[in-house]
Amino acid sequence: MTEEIKNMPTGLYWQGKKTEVERIVLPFQTIETINESRATREKEKKTGPDIFKTEAEKTWHNRLIWGDNKYVMASLLAEFAGKIDLIYIDPPFATGADFSVKMEIGDAEWTKEPSAIEDKAYRDTWGRGLDSYLQMMYERLVLMRELLSEKGSIYVHCDHRVNSHLRILLDEIFGASNFQRELIWTMSAASGYKGMVQNYVRGHETILYYSRGENVTFNKSYLPYSKEQLARFSSIDENGRHYKVITKTRRLYLDEAKGVPLPDVWTDIANFQTIVNSPEILGYETQKPEALLKRIINTSSNEGDLVADFFCGSGTTGAVAEKLGRRWIMADLGRFAIHTTRKRLLGIEGCKPFIVQNLGKYERQYWQGVTFKKRSDEQVPLYEYIQFILKLYNAEPLSGMLHLHGRKGKRLVHIGAVDAPVTFAEIQEAVAETKKTGQDSLDVLGWEWEMGLHDVVEKAARASGVHLRLFSIPRDVMDQRAVERGEITFYELAYLEVEALQDKAGRFVVELKDFAIPNLDLIPKEVRKIVKKWSDYIDYWAVDWDWNEDTFHNMWQSYRTRKERKLDLKSDVHAYETRGKHLIMVKVIDIFGNDTTKVLEVKS
Repeated sequence: MTEEIKNMPTGLYWQGKKTEVERIVLPFQTIETINESRATREKEKKTGPDIFKTEAEKTWHNRLIWGDNKYVMASLLAEFAGKIDLIYIDPPFATGADFSVKMEIGDAEWTKEPSAIEDKAYRDTWGRGLDSYLQMMYERLVLMRELLSEKGSIYVHCDHRVNSHLRILLDEIFGASNFQRELIWTMSAASGYKGMVQNYVRGHETILYYSRGENVTFNKSYLPYSKEQLARFSSIDENGRHYKVITKTRRLYLDEAKGVPLPDVWTDIANFQTIVNSPEILGYETQKPEALLKRIINTSSNEGDLVADFFCGSGTTGAVAEKLGRRWIMADLGRFAIHTTRKRLLGIEGCKPFIVQNLGKYERQYWQGVTFKKRSDEQVPLYEYIQFILKLYNAEPLSGMLHLHGRKGKRLVHIGAVDAPVTFAEIQEAVAETKKTGQDSLDVLGWEWEMGLHDVVEKAARASGVHLRLFSIPRDVMDQRAVERGEITFYELAYLEVEALQDKAGRFVVELKDFAIPNLDLIPKEVRKIVKKWSDYIDYWAVDWDWNEDTFHNMWQSYRTRKERKLDLKSDVHAYETRGKHLIMVKVIDIFGNDTTKVLEVKS
């Protein structure tokens, strides 16, 4: 044994392992507040002014955050270090379906492919195989430990591909003495296609349970007695009470017995594969049943405790935490995951107020070190990426500017990063630099866009005297054949037409009139064939009746669910308490999770 190996601490090692975790603190931008769920509104049939800006604003708000969870957690540390009582995560298992979602339009279903940001995250996670995956998980587990309270615990859901590696990582980060249990979830029957394998049938997943310290919250759980176990309470005392003899001097009475203590092998919670047409199913391949999270949250937290999930997917953790009276924080990199989770929460009767947030942009002086994957086997440095996109857009490079990268005729051009959405602040900086050069036209090209951006940023640019256009960078730029054939087209963001209608009593109704997705190539041909009307492309829309040019306050919403595919195209009636001018913001989210906004001015 060499001296170097002899002196190594116990742990897991891989090529390029780094134990120092980058802690970049970014500002959170609240882009939507929700005070009342649709389920609550439909039950109470409430109308009139929203109460969010008065009572609810003074209380805790649960948080749903869109962004890279590494930066999300680092940015939460200042406020939440040592304050989260339970973390459950279901991280990716090395499958291509990590960011794929089953979508519906009409009666058709197809699989939504990952966005550019999700695609890059997948490459970063698995680009070097297991080595890069372990580095990704190591950094995030370190941050999770720092966020956990002294009584807190973490549950890491994994399968046969990574469970042994994650066990060693968790031992290293949390300490082997804080390992509590390896939970086995037997979640499918050994029948059907699985039963054809020429091997033992794989029928379980693993949940690794660790605590932050010694004094961990644990509420012991019990399972109901089986018929055979109940039969053992066959003795009856003089008062007619059933009991069984435990020792020579002790009896266990049936009316005092709690049941069978819950073991670390769970066979009583079914997976969706064995439940036909479960109402919980939301199209996520890796979605877990609420019963599983209910057990974990009840066991390792108390009412009012703070629960977090930083790979939230379809939002099962938050939905269950909400129902059980826990506070929650959830985050995900997928825009559609955030949208799905928001809809899920809105379907919970009595859902407490929550906010939807973005992470501010990570400026790298300026994108220093960023690489862009143009082809499957090539990483392209930043300056080449910018030159590449400018060339496809038929624009010329522009030097000496901080926020402007090119010129197309009389229009200046700004290009968004690959690994972050284009933000309102980013566009404002490009608009300001456009004005500084004496120009009045700007095109911004981006892969993803900050939520709630569209009409607001264009309105702000007009006020500055700059004509702004927003274009999506098509995924085709990653296809070398499409590039060589000159088939790349940049499309403006979706078109939305809405109207505010006033009745004789002075009350208002907002009506959707038209919606168009310019780039129909995003939609599979078989789906396009069955689209009957423009509203089929809308999954959700909401209204802020009194927009103050800041955060969008969700005061009314209509959306599709798997059970209810109908979408209302007119809002409920709204009456203003004060006379004068009011701004109404309408937010539409399409079937891909992208949002488009429109601002209306009305006079009451």
